[in-house]
Amino acid sequence: MPILAEDPNAAILPDFEADEYVQARAQIINNVIDDRQAAQILANLWHIQNDADKRRWADRIQEEARAAEEACRQATEAENQRRQAQLVEQEAAVSEERKKNKSKYAPIRNADVPSNPMKSGDYCELFYFTNNGLKEVSRSTFTADEDALVMLPTVDGLHKWIPAGSARDPKAQIIKDENLTWEQFNEAAPA
Repeated sequence: MPILAEDPNAAILPDFEADEYVQARAQIINNVIDDRQAAQILANLWHIQNDADKRRWADRIQEEARAAEEACRQATEAENQRRQAQLVEQEAAVSEERKKNKSKYAPIRNADVPSNPMKSGDYCELFYFTNNGLKEVSRSTFTADEDALVMLPTVDGLHKWIPAGSARDPKAQIIKDENLTWEQFNEAAPA
């Protein structure tokens, strides 16, 4: 069937009684059908054809709408797949960057969580607040690597780099609270 170029819903019924349709009416006229009835038959045929054209037009519009909807769905799906691929690519790039620069992406301690046992309300031996305990803590390091260098003050007030393993005093022992002397207790808990 030929594709309709114009909307048949807007088509206007021609005047089949006009002179331009004389030949069409002449083919229908006989002993029973006169000129006026021939014009009416042509009008009826036009209505039948126009109704068929209207149905084809509606089907075509529906098909075009379905095709446009499918194209839109496919475009949306392709865009979603492109975004998903881009997201996976970005995550892979970030993962690779994290692998390359581990120190750059090291977790940062939460500022709300105190690093000090006194602030967190955890129990801490009183020995650490005595003069000897404070000296011991200032010499101790927070590294597990014995070969790492740490900076410690010397007797003359200067700072010196020494290996972490030698900075710890192996003889220093933590004194339990119940074993503190009264002088140490007064140092740790001033009035």
